[in-house]
Parts: sequence; C-alpha cells; structure tokens
Amino acid sequence: MKHNFLLGLLMSLSFLSLEAAGREREEPVDLVNPFIGTSNFGTTNPGAVCPNGLMSVVPFNVMGSDLNKYDKDARWWSTPYEYHNVFFTGYSHVNLSGVGCPEVGSLLLMPTTGKLNVDYKEYGSTYDKEVAQPGYYSNHLVKYDVTTEVTATLRSSVARFTFPKGESHVLLNLGEGLTNETGAMVKKVSDTEWEGVKLQGTFCYNPQAVFPIYFVMRVSKKPSAAGYWKKQRPMTGVEAEWDADNGKYKLYKTYQKELAGDDIGVWMDYDTEAGDQVEVQMGVSFVSMANARENLDAEQRGKDFDAIRAEARTKWNDDLSRILVEGGTKTEQTIFYTALYHTLIHPNILQDVNGQYPAMERNDICTVKEGNRYTVFSLWDTYRNVHQLLTLVYPNRQRDMIRTMISMYDEHGWMPKWELFGRETYTMEGDPAIPVITDSWLKGLRGYDINRAYEAFRKSALTKGSDNPLRPDNDEYMEKGYVALHEQFDNSVSHALEYYIADNALSRLAAALGKKDDTRLFHDRALGYRHYFSKEYGMLRPLMPDGTFYKPFNPRQGENFEPSPGFHEGNAWNYTFYVPYDVTGLARLMGGRKAFVSKLQSVFDKGYYDPANEPDIAYPYLFSYFKGEEWRTQMLTRRLLKEYFKNAPEGIPGNDDTGTMSAWAVFNMIGFYPDCPGDPSYTLTSPVFDKVTIRLDKEQWGKDQLVIETARPSAEAVIIQKMELGGKPLSRYRITNDELLKGGTLKFYLK
Repeated sequence: MKHNFLLGLLMSLSFLSLEAAGREREEPVDLVNPFIGTSNFGTTNPGAVCPNGLMSVVPFNVMGSDLNKYDKDARWWSTPYEYHNVFFTGYSHVNLSGVGCPEVGSLLLMPTTGKLNVDYKEYGSTYDKEVAQPGYYSNHLVKYDVTTEVTATLRSSVARFTFPKGESHVLLNLGEGLTNETGAMVKKVSDTEWEGVKLQGTFCYNPQAVFPIYFVMRVSKKPSAAGYWKKQRPMTGVEAEWDADNGKYKLYKTYQKELAGDDIGVWMDYDTEAGDQVEVQMGVSFVSMANARENLDAEQRGKDFDAIRAEARTKWNDDLSRILVEGGTKTEQTIFYTALYHTLIHPNILQDVNGQYPAMERNDICTVKEGNRYTVFSLWDTYRNVHQLLTLVYPNRQRDMIRTMISMYDEHGWMPKWELFGRETYTMEGDPAIPVITDSWLKGLRGYDINRAYEAFRKSALTKGSDNPLRPDNDEYMEKGYVALHEQFDNSVSHALEYYIADNALSRLAAALGKKDDTRLFHDRALGYRHYFSKEYGMLRPLMPDGTFYKPFNPRQGENFEPSPGFHEGNAWNYTFYVPYDVTGLARLMGGRKAFVSKLQSVFDKGYYDPANEPDIAYPYLFSYFKGEEWRTQMLTRRLLKEYFKNAPEGIPGNDDTGTMSAWAVFNMIGFYPDCPGDPSYTLTSPVFDKVTIRLDKEQWGKDQLVIETARPSAEAVIIQKMELGGKPLSRYRITNDELLKGGTLKFYLK
C-alpha cells in the first residue's frame, strides 16, 4: 500500500512538473513579433486585430511633426505606423496591412492632458515603452504621462487609457487619417455614447472607390464636459471667426447634439486622479450605425478589457498552432510565426453579427446565407501563394472567400480584381480570381458553385475590352495574342502576362469540367507569351502595334520602381521568366536548358532579382524543372530567406502586400512552394526546421496532419541528398497536393 501510495504521489508530482513546464514553454502566439515589417516599406503595423477580423486598432504616427524621421504628411503614407517615427496622434480604426496605397486608417482616438487642444499637429506626443503582441498593443505617451492600451474583437475594439492626476481629455478626430476623404457626421446619443459615419475611399487614387464606415463609440466614465470641434477654413473679404483658445479650430459645447462636415471631431474632459482609467469602446459597420452598435453589444457585452485581450490571444494561438515547428533558431521561429500571423490579417470578415453587408458596387444591403462574407481582396498579390496556404491549412476560410467572390460576380457582374469594402479599385493587372478558384477546385476544395464561377471566368476572358473592366485591352489580346505598346508606359507586357496566367488556369479548369473546346482555346492563348520573346536579347520585350519590337530597349529600365515601357513596377529581368506554366517551352526559346539555367542564375548573381515585387518571387523554383539543377533552388531559397527576412522592423523586403511576402517565407521555411498559380502542385526545397506538423481539417483532407521531417548533419546543410514520401523513396522535386497529403509524411535528408 505504502509503495503504491508513494508511486502515485511521484507520478502526480511528475505530471504537475510537466504541466508547469508546458505552461512555461512558449506557444506560437508568444513567438510573433508584430514590429517585423513596420519599416523598410513593409507597411505592416503592430496594432491589435483578430485573425481575419474587420476591426484593427493601430498606433498612428505618420503625420503632424518634424520629429518624425520620414515625411510628416499622412497623405503620402500607405500605413498608419512607421517604426522609426515617434509622434503619436492617436489610434486609427480599421486599417490595411502591407499595402502600397493610402486608405482607411481613420477614427483617430487620442488621450491628452492639460489645456484642451484639438490641433493634431500640437496635441501629438512622443512615446516609449511599446509592447505589441497578437491582439494587443500598448505604449506610454511621454508628453502626458498616459499609458495607452488597445485590443480588439472581430468587429470592435477597446482602448484603455491610464491618466495622471489633473485635467485629462479623450479626443476622436474624424477628419484626419490615411484616406483622402475628410467628411464625417457625429451625434451624441448619451453622456457616454456617440454614433456617426466617416467617409473613406479613393484607394490608389481611384475616385470611384468611396464608401462610408459607421461607428458607435462608448466611454466607461461620464466626462465632466464634452463637445465637438470643426476646423475652420480660411476666409477672404471678411475677418475669420477664430476660437480664442484653439486657433483655427472652432469648439462647440454639448448643447449641439450633432455635427457634420469636413475635419470635425469630438472632445471629452475628465478630472482624473493618478491611475484613473477610461476605457473607450468602438464598434464599426459598413452597413449602418445600428449595426455598429449591435456588433459592439454582441462582442463586448459583459467583458472587460483583459477578457477581450485574452480572447484575442486565444484566437491567434489556435490559428498559429495549425502549424507547429520544431528545431531551427529562436529567431527563425519568430520570423516564421510572424509571417504566418501576417498571412491571417487579410482578407477580412465584412458582414455584421446579423449577417448584413454592403453589396458589391451597389447601394443594396445583402445578408450572408452561409459562412462569412469577406473583403480586402488584393488578388494580384495573394493569388500567388496566400490562397494556396489558406486552402491547405484553413480550407473553411478559403471556401468562404471563394463563395464571396462568386457572390460579388452575382451582385456586380464581374469577379473581383482588388476589392475593398464592397468597392472595386481596379488596382494592378490581370484576372486574378481565375487562378485562385481554379487552384482550390483542382485540389479538391468544394462547397461552392464552380459552374457559376466558370461562367464569370469565361465572361472576362471573352468580352471585348471596351466592356471589360478586368481585361481592358482584351480586343487586341484576343485578335493578336498579345497586347501592344500604345503609350510609353502602358504596362502592356505585364497586362498580357497576367492574362496568359489566367488563361492557363482557365484551361486547366475547363479540362477538369470536361469542356474540351475551351481547354484548347485557353491553352493556346496562354502560349501567346512567345510573341514577346526577342532572340536578340533572349528576353521578353514590348511589341509595337505593327508587331515590331520596341526600341531602344533596355532590359534594366524599371529598376527601383521607375517607369518602364511595357512593364509595371519592374523590368524585363523581373518578368521574362514569369511563365511558370511553360518553363520548358521558355527554355527551348532561350536555346535549351543550359542557356535557360545560365540566364536565370544571372538574375541572382547580378542582383536583378527583386523580392519587393511579385512577378519574380517564384524564380528560385524554376531551376527544379530541370534534373540536376534542383540544388540551385535549395541554395537560393535559404539564401534569400536569410537576406530578406529578419526579426527586425526592416524584416520584410518591401510591401508585405496583404501577406504575400510573408506567405513566401512560410512556404519556403516548411519546404515547399506553389510556384505555378492554378496548378495544384508544389516544388520542394530544403526546410528550415527539423520537424513541421501541419494540423489538417480531417473532414476536408481525410487526414489529421501532414508532417515534414528533416535530418541534417549540421545547421549549415541545405542541399537535399534524398527524400521519402509516406516512407517510400521520392526522386521528383515537384509533387501534387494529393500526393503530398496521401503520403502524410515527407522526409528530407540534407547534406
């Protein structure tokens, strides 16, 4: 008895010790560094957001002071936050991550102390003691000795301000932000609640893409006084009426129930003791103020700040734990989980808790019938890898995104190109919904109307250009098989290459659906890239309307995003190998395998590779199409990871493009990459980690997990000596999604 008792006691103590050790061990959420990519034009931010949540609340530091390291005018910024800037002017609500054009980032919430001042150029403050974790951000405002904290739910946020003793204020600035629009309306509902609407839009300076955001703001304590402000415009002919205390800002007391116009805001006064806290809740909707209130009530009722923060952390940890990595350095794990974190910020849930959302390019309000409605489809970027990652690891989300795209076609008549909160911005080129949906369908993801999607694809592929917003130069493309250069900087080659990629994917989908004539039609059209091949340069080169090559031709023109004839944000070096569906055919044009490999290698040797833009990000994988050259892929992917992805604010090579650069890192670090959009296959490379366990959706894939193991003699080993799939030797470096999942375990042996 005594022996059994002692044994049981020891076992219990051992279990408790293991449990304690498990609690002390870092979880994936603890390995995320939200400051990665917040400089070097990565345009990510460290604000609080839930996975694919509509609401994000972000420190705003890109306007208003000569103290900032970079341009102090927010109108020039495509991000609300830049790591090296120091002048904080509030928290912006609903933001974009990793984009290259300014938009949204408004509803600026700011705590201050001392004499009331509503001029953002004067009320801003430097800050220190920054803390950022998934779903949480905090700093300390030096000027005011105020500690600020924010966290978020899917459609709402809450800020907590800890004040010193004295006269304190909370300001809601409805005029400033990243958006080009300054108009708003705000109304007092009670002593602690305001509601309103803010106009936003003109993303990438498209004047048609304008939309309202509705909000409800609540404060936890009744202010001693409150009111509105409005920025006064300069007047001529008569003396302007200036507010004696606030210069060019006119203040209004609370007896005025509401205010509308440009550059308006709300101010609230508090008499605080040291340590007093005021919490500010913000609910948003793109449908109505009533829905914003309902969202806020549903997601925050009965919860305090700490409970909401804990829920956000749990959501992130569950999503990040879908991929568990072992081995590698702490820095590599941080880079990996931060990259995975960035891929799960966009697209965003759009519908309110009651299911309502704004219809695509219409004034109607619709209701979701099944799943979630999504928004922020930066498809020219994300069609390359983000949606492939979602299909594999988060298939239910990807299914809902496909349903959303099809619904957009039903509502608007066209698939999305670069959709933003129910408006089409028509940013960048091509017909990117085609490879996204084709890739998912060919991998076996079901639960949507593929025939309706095919109808939409065929419409954009065959409609004449004057009536085709997705392919505006489709007449010439269909007639000649290419798009000619009609103006010096009209991006003609870039347009055509995107159409070729879309048509290749459409040909594959047509084949899967048994449409033989379409299969041949779109396959042949995809090979039209050959028109652009110049034997003189061995590269793709713009064509003139008469079919002759453009001259004088400089393949390097377009470096550093300078204008380039025929190419968008790049040059011939960045685009020549941008035909991943016909790598061997391109090699034949270049004179064979040896010439192809030599020219492709020169892209990296001469520094022509540009990871800051998408067309060439799959270049390292093209070597693996040729037996004996796969080692180049393995060496290059590891080199590029080390060179461009770091645990630092400059840790992303340019705009993250709503997670696209980060998805590149995720795939490379686990050992395979979807280098040909619309082809349900991957090219293999050597993983960074010793073991990767991907938690699969068993209902979708028929398995609980996919495991990638790597045996290496040293940390420096990167060349693959041999591979096994499902315990059997594997000699190919390209495998299909089905093969990978059926194998279950992929093992690499490095040398």
